[in-house]
Amino acid sequence: MAARPGSSWEVFILIVGLQNISLKQLRYFVAAAEGGRLSSAATQMHVSQSTITTAILNLEETLQTQLFIRQAHGVILTAEGNRFFLRVRQILDALEDAVSDPANAERNLKGRIRLAASYTLLGYFLPALMGRFRTRHPDVEFDLVDLDRTEIEASLEAGEIDLGLVILSNTTLSRQFQHSVLIRSRRQLWAAAGHPLLSQGGTTLADIANYPYIQITVDEGELSTQRYWQAAGLEPNIAFRTSSMEALRGLIGHGFGVTILSDMVYRPWSLEGRRIECLPLLDPVPPMEVGLIWQDNNEHADCVETFKQFMIDTCANSSEQFHSAR
Repeated sequence: MAARPGSSWEVFILIVGLQNISLKQLRYFVAAAEGGRLSSAATQMHVSQSTITTAILNLEETLQTQLFIRQAHGVILTAEGNRFFLRVRQILDALEDAVSDPANAERNLKGRIRLAASYTLLGYFLPALMGRFRTRHPDVEFDLVDLDRTEIEASLEAGEIDLGLVILSNTTLSRQFQHSVLIRSRRQLWAAAGHPLLSQGGTTLADIANYPYIQITVDEGELSTQRYWQAAGLEPNIAFRTSSMEALRGLIGHGFGVTILSDMVYRPWSLEGRRIECLPLLDPVPPMEVGLIWQDNNEHADCVETFKQFMIDTCANSSEQFHSAR
C-alpha cells in the first residue's frame, strides 16, 4: 500500500534517503525543540552543547531550511521547524513502538476502556497516546467522554468510567482516588513577537502586571491563575476572558495582551500566522501537572490496567515532558 502523503512513514523513507541525516541528529533536534534551550538538550542527551549545535546546523544545511530562531533566552522553532518537528516526533514514536512491539505487545488483548478527559487534555495531550496504544492493541476499544474535572471525579465515584485524565494541579484529590502524575508542564509568558518584555532573559509577575492580560477560562484556568498571582500579592490586568485557545492565540499574536500558560498547549503561531513567543518566568510559578485518576480499591479489566501502565511508562520514558516544541 502506498504511504499517505505527509505520513510519518513517507517522511521516514525521505529521511533515510538523505544520507547526511542520522537518527541521532533527529533526537538532538527534538530535545532542543522540546526543551527550548541547547544547554538543556545537551544535558538530556549527555553530550556537549557544541555537539547539539553542530548537529542542528548540519541538519539545517542538509534540509536547506532554518529550523530555529536563536534568542538570548533560548531557541524557538520557525514555522518550517515546527512542521518538521511534528513529523520527526511521529517518526521517533513509531520507531519506539516498532522496536518494543515484538517483545511486549499483547496481541490478543481485548476489552473496552471507559475513559474521560477534560477539554485541554483531549485537544493537546491524549489523542497521540491513544493512537500509539491502539497500534499495539488494535482490539481494545475506547469509550471516550469529554467532561470537566468535577464531572470526571463524580463519574469515577459512580463507577461510570474506569479512568480519568485531569489537571491534577487544579485539585486536592479525596482519599477515594488513586492517581499518577504523567507530566509536569512549566508555565511561561506568551507574547507577540517584538513585545517589550521579550527583550529580557526572563520576566516577573510584577512586570507582566503592567500589560493587558488575556485570561483563558477552560479547565479552571482562571482559578489556577489566581492562585499564583495571589501568592505573589499581585493581580493581572485582565483585558479579556475567553474559553477559546485559538481566540487567545489570535489576541496575543496581534498584540492585544499577554498571558501565562503551560508549554503543553504552546504553539508558535496563531491561526492568522502571527508569531507568539515564550519567555521564562523568574517568579516561582508552579507547573501544570497532568495525571490519571481512578477509584481506589477497584479491580480493573486487563485492558484498563495495561493502558494505565502504558500511559505511566510512556510519559516517564519519553523526552517529551512538555517543555514543549517551542
